[in-house]
Amino acid sequence: MTLLTTPAILLRRTDYGDFDLIVTVFSLHQGKMSLMVKSGKKSKKRFAGVLELFSEMEIVARRGRRSALALLQEASLKDPFAGIRADIQKTAYASYWVELVNAWMEENIRSEPLYVLLRHVLAELDRSNGGDHALSVVFQLQFLKLSGHSPNLDCCSLCRTDLEGPWQQSLGFSVPAGGIVCRKCAAASGSVELSRATLKQLLWVQSGDLAKAARIRLNSRGTREALSFLEAFVPYHLGRQPKSLNFLRQIRRKIE
Repeated sequence: MTLLTTPAILLRRTDYGDFDLIVTVFSLHQGKMSLMVKSGKKSKKRFAGVLELFSEMEIVARRGRRSALALLQEASLKDPFAGIRADIQKTAYASYWVELVNAWMEENIRSEPLYVLLRHVLAELDRSNGGDHALSVVFQLQFLKLSGHSPNLDCCSLCRTDLEGPWQQSLGFSVPAGGIVCRKCAAASGSVELSRATLKQLLWVQSGDLAKAARIRLNSRGTREALSFLEAFVPYHLGRQPKSLNFLRQIRRKIE
């Protein structure tokens, strides 16, 4: 019997029987974990107000010899990020991010950089006043970097042509090719257009650490372009279309 104490972010919760819950968390010390919460739906002392989506907790889990699932023994709130759940667009963005983490990570594989990234964007989203779109650009680019699927933003992904020069005011981006493409290749590949200004911002975010990436400044055109290509590129390399992405797009259309 092994006890584990670790900070963790709640990714998903599912009813199990009449009284219990199964929760999926992304923890600092153990990575993604699925936990059984006995009497989780009715407990008013141990878990009341704690097991909310996106919340960061300090958990104590116990893994037995026979059970496939570890048992959540204790959970205390570190940061509820309540501002996210009070706003429909913030909820949509957070749902998309945690679904990506849940779909990509295998159980019990530790990734401290990804935990730090997820916690950072949730904290910024919780207190943001209009920066939701830029945060999603930062999260997706950094997520791709950590997962080893960073898009090629340096030269044409098909013919390897150097794309520097003032004559290249806009470029294509091919999802199957994995990055930017020159005008000639773009015509044959059905690519998404990216302006030179947007590309420079994305290169800046991709090449730096999280503190640097968080200072991204995109205008409305740059935001549309960046989200358009990232929300096509990330699911392509994930191998599935996240359900939360459709919800996010619906919410954005209603608000905009």
